[in-house]
Amino acid sequence: ARGKAAAARAPRRGVPTHVAVTTGSNAGVTVPLSQAPIVIGRGSDAAIILDDDYASTRHARIAVSGDQWFVEDLGSTNGTYIGSVRINQPTAISLGTQVRIGKTILELRK
Repeated sequence: ARGKAAAARAPRRGVPTHVAVTTGSNAGVTVPLSQAPIVIGRGSDAAIILDDDYASTRHARIAVSGDQWFVEDLGSTNGTYIGSVRINQPTAISLGTQVRIGKTILELRK
């Protein structure tokens, strides 16, 4: 049983240290994960402020629980996506998982 549980988890290739905007008008912006929880949106209080018409003021949040990172939609109008799947509850993410908010793509990096 122990082997199956380990195999079900994504392989750990290192611990992420920051979230990076990879696509969109804010490409190149990074925020250290030490500032978690990280709010993403158009609002001035967001850690990552998006210049994206499809983003809400407080659109999504990246947070940690134990050693697992999660992205959570904060009731946005246009949704938060992992790949092409719209999420509706806190969803685990790992290094390189692409999170899309409007025309913006973010991912955890080390």
